[in-house]
Amino acid sequence: MSETTTITLHAASEGALNDERVRATVEAAARALAERYGIEVVRVESDGSALAVTLETDEVTAVGYAAELRRSTGGWYEGRYGAGPLWRTPSGGGE
Repeated sequence: MSETTTITLHAASEGALNDERVRATVEAAARALAERYGIEVVRVESDGSALAVTLETDEVTAVGYAAELRRSTGGWYEGRYGAGPLWRTPSGGGE
């Protein structure tokens, strides 16, 4: 069986992902980024305060994926809405 890893990005403000357009865009970006790098997405889950993506890959690759997803969607959000940041800054051991 292949290794799976789940990454979680937490929104900087509660409810930031409640906006349907924001949530749909972030979820689409998560899938597109994985496809671009040949990583299989097992599951994407989100609620108003977090996005969790389960990937069929090792932890090191998943951490790099999370950093790029955070960077690209955070930049999009700040540019589109003039607000930000979208994601909470991780404290210590990861996101």
